[in-house]
Amino acid sequence: MLNLENDSVFTPEQVLENRGRVAIFIDGSNLFYAALQLGIEIDYTKLLVRLTAGSRLLRSFFYTGVDRSNEKQQGFLLWMRRNGYRVISKDLVQLPDGSKKANLDVEIAVDMMSLVGAYDTAILVSGDGDLAYAVDAVSYRGVRVEVVSLRSMTSDNLINVADRYIDLEMIKEEIQKAPRQNYTYRPLSGVVSPTEHAGAGEV
Repeated sequence: MLNLENDSVFTPEQVLENRGRVAIFIDGSNLFYAALQLGIEIDYTKLLVRLTAGSRLLRSFFYTGVDRSNEKQQGFLLWMRRNGYRVISKDLVQLPDGSKKANLDVEIAVDMMSLVGAYDTAILVSGDGDLAYAVDAVSYRGVRVEVVSLRSMTSDNLINVADRYIDLEMIKEEIQKAPRQNYTYRPLSGVVSPTEHAGAGEV
């Protein structure tokens, strides 16, 4: 198979031009743990812009387990639905060790396969090796597949069947929320003096 990344005939811009219509499939749990490893908070608007990279977006799917009693999570998923993501969710199941998990590999694989023909490039945000078979299957149907994930959490099998691999470490500055600055107080009528303020971490 021709490797566009390492062939000097193609510039990175030409590779992106050849993507056609893009469909994005995000394994929410995998991305969440990758962000924890990187020590960042994902800005999902920036993420969508970075992954689409100027190509025509068919749809962006976000797969996640949900805890119905978690109001903060419900609010986050509502925001996602209103800001360019199609959310596919499944209730979390409590495991014997007390942890909770929801596996959405089947949903991701089925959606990738059922939409073949509607998109030209699949962008899979996951390092889960269980998805390698689905990636291989859509590749044989003529789809180009890009895998985006943290290298330390990514199966070699998944990288081997992808046409392009992007390490989240390499793009973290482009997709993270701006770090919260030390609060810059704007005191009313001098409640906090400049010297007190400087002691709070200002230079």
